[in-house]
Amino acid sequence: QPHLKESGGGWVRPGGSLTLSCIVPDTIFNFSVMKWYRSAPGKMRELVATSTLDGTTDYLDSVKGRFTISRDNVKSTAYLQMNDLSPDDTAAYYCVADLGTLGDAWGQGTQVTVSS
Repeated sequence: QPHLKESGGGWVRPGGSLTLSCIVPDTIFNFSVMKWYRSAPGKMRELVATSTLDGTTDYLDSVKGRFTISRDNVKSTAYLQMNDLSPDDTAAYYCVADLGTLGDAWGQGTQVTVSS
């Protein structure tokens, strides 16, 4: 079974916005580097965004300036705010908690479809 749970995906028109949420177990959230991946048919899996334990963020070049990763330590939830979406952003998005030597915890994925 998935260790994490993503939500917030759906259909949106080009130029629209969506915010994805990822509920993380309290016991691991504060020890995890949070990441968002995406996977689309015919394409390699891409690392979209990363939020490290020291607050540093990093983004895939194609989403810089449009996507923002954040985390709420009270709610043990990570977010991916996506603005100015295009059809190229269509994919299944996955939340990952990177626990270092303990391994990675993945969610079940949430589908984002951008079309007219």
